[in-house]
Amino acid sequence: MARPRSGIGKIVGASLVGTTIEWYDFFLYGSAAALVFNEIFFPTADPLTGTLIAFITYAIGFLARPLGGVVFGHYGDKVGRKKLLVLSLLLMGGATFAMGLLPTYDAIGIGAPVLLTVLRLVQGFALGGEWGGAVLIVSEHGGDKHRGFWASWPQSGAPGGNLLATGVLALLAAVQSESTFQAWGWRVPFLLSGVLVLVGLWIRLSVSESPVFLEAQARAEAAAAHGAKDEPPVVEVFRRNWREVLTAIGTRFGENISYYVLTSFVLVYVTTHLDLPKSTALNAVLIGSAVHFVTIPAWGALSDRIGRRPVTLIGSVGMALWAFAFFGLVDSESFAVITAAVTVGLLFHGAMYGPQAAFISEMFDTKVRYSGASMGSQLASIVAGALAPIIAVELLKEYDSSVPVALYLAAAAVVTTVTVALARETRGRDLRTSGGDRPAGGLPAAGGPPAPVRSAAPPPRTGETAVRSGEPS
Repeated sequence: MARPRSGIGKIVGASLVGTTIEWYDFFLYGSAAALVFNEIFFPTADPLTGTLIAFITYAIGFLARPLGGVVFGHYGDKVGRKKLLVLSLLLMGGATFAMGLLPTYDAIGIGAPVLLTVLRLVQGFALGGEWGGAVLIVSEHGGDKHRGFWASWPQSGAPGGNLLATGVLALLAAVQSESTFQAWGWRVPFLLSGVLVLVGLWIRLSVSESPVFLEAQARAEAAAAHGAKDEPPVVEVFRRNWREVLTAIGTRFGENISYYVLTSFVLVYVTTHLDLPKSTALNAVLIGSAVHFVTIPAWGALSDRIGRRPVTLIGSVGMALWAFAFFGLVDSESFAVITAAVTVGLLFHGAMYGPQAAFISEMFDTKVRYSGASMGSQLASIVAGALAPIIAVELLKEYDSSVPVALYLAAAAVVTTVTVALARETRGRDLRTSGGDRPAGGLPAAGGPPAPVRSAAPPPRTGETAVRSGEPS
């Protein structure tokens, strides 16, 4: 019996809402770490040292993300995208809600930061499985010509979640005194997660499974009935697709670091180094995130017309140059100028981030796509995003200057520029086809759409064709 297929609009809406809620939960911790956790969970004589410790626990959440990517990727490639997306939302929301109930350091001592760290690990594990599933269920429902546009909407969940988290914190900071906010006000946005998760679950449970996955699952079951055996998806990814994994890591490297510098570290820089009110930094990030949210799909749509690589390169090259202007503008201490600096930085970030969902999805075959996309994405999060606020704070503390941080940001953008310049264009690939006819590596000669070059890997199965070269949409 044919299974019902949800419309692409409904699929995109379900992915966007769920991803926004998960990123709200994840970013809420980062904002709280910059603004309040250093005092209520990690009290020290030096505010920057307390913030650094808070960011270390923030980074610990990233360490669990590859494990989440492996577990969710394995079962997502075996039993489907939808079930794992529901589970990730439950885990993330439950951990965030529990953070709002935690006693502080003054109440139970060392037990408070320990419990906070455990819940942060659960958050990281859940998010490790979220990204791959959310972008894949959209990519696999949508058509080849407009995949960049449709798949970029779940990407908007990141600034959407940050917008929501920062907005709630900014509102509380505006209506509460400093003492009230530190006493109990900070708990409100964490407890709000419980309501948001119920909304997200209701929406996600209403959509259908990916038709591309269902077709691949039917082929796998038919092959198994004839005695064929498949390796676990994660094993096959590292055996046959390790170059694609490296390409995904490099593609995400500059994007990941720039985002956390522009949205998390800037809160520390403005409040601690420039000694400006919390509201200045929060409102600047709030406005920048709103612009970021609505422009990411535009970058995704542009990648459908000119390719994933050119759009990503606009972002990475732009970010490498903007890194030096950014801190000079923030040092003006003008709210309008700080807001402009953050907003322009996030526009360049969006050019890297918008096409990324389709770009990485198109690197892998259906039977290992969840595992491959999740592993590439989450390994990048460890080497890039997890360390970005820590390295930036340590550089600021050591040199009392923004110049080393700007150099760090520019160098990260250069890594992504080189990776993408060497990568193969994927625009226009039919996700139902096997990758058996395309090179196993993700780093062939630079430039141009993919060509059907035969690799030394096992030949494609009957009826499967080479990756199509991208045609203008």
